Amino acid sequence: MGDQAPNEKLQRLVRQAEWTYEQLARKVNQVGTERGTKRSYSSQAAWLWVKKGVVPRDQASRSLVVEALARGLGRSLTCADAGFPEPEDSSHARTGTDVVDELIDLGRVQVDATRRRALGVGLFSVALTIPGWSEVAGRAHAVQSNPHAHIGQAEVDSVNAMVNHLRNIDGEFGGQYARPMASAFLTNTVVPYLRASASSDSRQAMLSSASMFCYFTGWMAMDEGLHGLAQRYYVKGLELAGAAGDHTAYGHILRGMSVQAANLGHGLAAARYANAAAASVVEPTPRKRAFMTGQQAHGYAMVGDKQSALQSLRETERAMDQASSPTSYVTGGYSVSTVAYHVAQVRYEMGDIKGSVSSLHDHFKLRGPSDSNRSGLMFRGLLAERQLAVGHLDAACATWNRVLDDYPTMHSNRVDDRVRSAVKHLAPHQANNTARHTRDRARALLAKRGV
Repeated sequence: MGDQAPNEKLQRLVRQAEWTYEQLARKVNQVGTERGTKRSYSSQAAWLWVKKGVVPRDQASRSLVVEALARGLGRSLTCADAGFPEPEDSSHARTGTDVVDELIDLGRVQVDATRRRALGVGLFSVALTIPGWSEVAGRAHAVQSNPHAHIGQAEVDSVNAMVNHLRNIDGEFGGQYARPMASAFLTNTVVPYLRASASSDSRQAMLSSASMFCYFTGWMAMDEGLHGLAQRYYVKGLELAGAAGDHTAYGHILRGMSVQAANLGHGLAAARYANAAAASVVEPTPRKRAFMTGQQAHGYAMVGDKQSALQSLRETERAMDQASSPTSYVTGGYSVSTVAYHVAQVRYEMGDIKGSVSSLHDHFKLRGPSDSNRSGLMFRGLLAERQLAVGHLDAACATWNRVLDDYPTMHSNRVDDRVRSAVKHLAPHQANNTARHTRDRARALLAKRGV
């Protein structure tokens, strides 16, 4: 091995995380288990990384170390930040690389429906480097033009119409249905449009539409449980938003990344993305402001910042009182029912489970046409879990059975998780006939789905 210099960058990160070598090794092993690449590193191995500058042998192992530290510190990190060599394909915006070529590469990703959780594209990374506005603004020069094709407003309108169509399919039937269709349309139709010649206005409009199309494709991938793939689509969406000079799309995508992080329990990342999203939007409408501050409230609550969470909720409610524009995909269908959902999440994170149950009941009283079938199933699943947590077994079973009534038509990993939760949480209550019947029904439906 020989005498090697200590890895000072890695040592600095470990100190910032306030970890021992044993803790570092354990955290890396935990991430490895989650990713299906089990590791058994010891405190001695971690000591060698830091004190002797030993570099983990393969890139996969180095990425586990970086991811573990990023989660502990709550911020993006690169291999270089940890004193490791960067992989050749690490940059989100490689010099000389056509962003459209990268979209084609994403479209080639094949998903084995029976192994979604084991695929590399399904792995969420807190360490992911998110390009700032200054990095993506003006990236239009990276899109090579095809002088033999021309587009105008009609093509932009067709992309926007397809966004709405696929969003409806996604909300009604789930991302496992909609994402493959979205990915194919993005690759086969939107990519050629991006390369076609166009007037300045039409080109900018197409870049904006393509940015939002990437966002929705990423959202559908998230719903499939393919979180790494979702992040890759989100980053491409950010780059296209920068190329279009579209602050609204850029902020919308960052907010979506906050929702993803929150769903996975990464509170620091959820708060960071939500704050960046709110800061990026120029002159938002009242509904757009509520769309942003509602998610900020959830993020703040997850990290224990009660004062900021409650302040953000108050801002959300004030903005919704002022909102006159109709809901749209630009504001994520944000409505009074969504405000009630965010209140429920803030209450839950603060330990007020009864209050969260009450707010979720408010949500269902306020639901309207902009609320999707999937969100209804997801939020009813959350309601059932929290009803059970406060001791209302019969009510929880009734709520779970309403989820199970519509579950066969929904193809969503997030809804699958809510049904799995019924099986898990009802296991200790098998002496109760209603609970046993509900659990057996959930297990049978999951088995039929093959999940």
